[in-house]
Amino acid sequence: MKRNIVIATLTAAALATGGTVAAFASGNDEATATQRQADTSAQVAADRDDDSADDRDDDTSEDRTAVSGGKVTAAEAIAAALQHTPGTALSADLDDDGADAWEVSVVKGDGTEYDVRIAPDSGKVLGAQRDTDDDRDAEDRAKLAAVKGAHTDAREAALAAAAKGTVTEVGLDDDRSTVAWTADTVKDGKYSEWRVALDSGKVTQDRDDDGDDA
Repeated sequence: MKRNIVIATLTAAALATGGTVAAFASGNDEATATQRQADTSAQVAADRDDDSADDRDDDTSEDRTAVSGGKVTAAEAIAAALQHTPGTALSADLDDDGADAWEVSVVKGDGTEYDVRIAPDSGKVLGAQRDTDDDRDAEDRAKLAAVKGAHTDAREAALAAAAKGTVTEVGLDDDRSTVAWTADTVKDGKYSEWRVALDSGKVTQDRDDDGDDA
C-alpha cells in the first residue's frame, strides 16, 4: 500500500515537473519568436534607412567627385568660354560622365549655339562644338528673349550662388511663372538648389510655384 502511494506521488511529481518544463519551454518559444520578430523589424528599418541614405548619396556622389579635383569655378569657366566664343552664356555644367570638363552653352550673336568645354583644373578651352539640334535652338532662342535686358547674367548668377557652396551647374529656368537663373551647389556633402533673380541677383532656395522645395 505504501509502495503504491509512493509511486503515485512520484508520478504526480513527474507530471507536475514535466508540465512546468513544457510550459517553460513553450514560454521560451514565444519569447524567442517575439524577439526574432523584433530583430527582423529592426533590420528592415535599418535597411530602409541605408537605402534612403544610398539614394541621397547617389544624388551628390557624382557632383562631389567632379568638384574634388577641380580648381576652376563655374563663373571662371563661363568667363573662359565667352572669351573663346563671344556671345551669351545660357548654362554651365560640370560634366560628370567621366570627361572631367565644364560644358558651357554659348549662343553667338548670329543665333548659332556652341558647347564650349573647359578644363576644370586649368581653365583651358578643350574645344568648342556647334550644336545643330534644331529643337534645342528653338528653346535657346526663347531663353535668349527671356534674359534680354537682364541685369544678372550666367556668370554673375554663378558668383552669387557660390556663397551657398560649390556651384556644379547653373542655367536658366523659364518654366516657372517667374524666369530666373538656377544653380546647383554642394557644401559639406549636401546638395542644394537655388534660384538667382534676373533683376537683382538675389539668391533664394529653389521652390516650385506651390511653395514646395524643388
